[in-house]
Amino acid sequence: MRRVLSLLALGVVTTLAQAATPVDNTLARGARDGDTPAWVITAATPAGWTRDCCTYARAIGVDAVLYQGEWSGNPQRVMVLNVWPRKLPTLAAEVEADRKRYLQHDPAGKVSGFAVHHPAMPCEATVYSGSDHVDDVVVFCDPGTASGVRLSWSMAFDAADPSRRALLGDFMQVVVASRWMRDTSMPARAPGR
Repeated sequence: MRRVLSLLALGVVTTLAQAATPVDNTLARGARDGDTPAWVITAATPAGWTRDCCTYARAIGVDAVLYQGEWSGNPQRVMVLNVWPRKLPTLAAEVEADRKRYLQHDPAGKVSGFAVHHPAMPCEATVYSGSDHVDDVVVFCDPGTASGVRLSWSMAFDAADPSRRALLGDFMQVVVASRWMRDTSMPARAPGR
C-alpha cells in the first residue's frame, strides 16, 4: 500500500509541473438545473488516450471517459468522470460516504487515502485495494459552493498490472489538469427533465 501511495505522490508532483499550462480542452458539459449553473469540465488528455463524452460515456451513465486503444467495455484502465449536484455538506462527507459504500460491498477490501494538491479546487483521493485483486483510485473534487456540483475521477486496474505506474501517472495528470467552469453558452434544462 505504501508503494501505491509513493507512486501516486510521485505522479502528483510530476503533474503539478505539467498542469501549469492553460487548459482549454472541453471534456464534458452540463445544463443549468435549478440553482446549479450550466458547467464545463476541461481536462488535458495524455498522449495515447481517447476522450469520450457522448458515446460510451453516455452508454454507461457517466459524464466522460478516457481510454487507451479500442473501447472494450471493460471498466479497468478507463478514467471515468462523474459530476453530480451537491448534496452532502462537505468534500470529506462525500469521501467518507464512498468509503463506507465500498467497505459494505467488499468488507475484506483495504482503504487508504491521500490529499491531492490541485491548483484550482480541493480534492481528496482514495485507493481501494479489493479482495478481487482489482485496485480503484477515486479522486473527489469540490469546485466550490457556487458551482452547485462536485466531481470525481476514478480508474480501476489489476493490482499486479505491470503498467500501473504509467497508468497512475496519466490518471493524476488528468485529475490535476481538470477544471470546472461556468458555461454561459448552455441553455437551461427544461422543467421535468
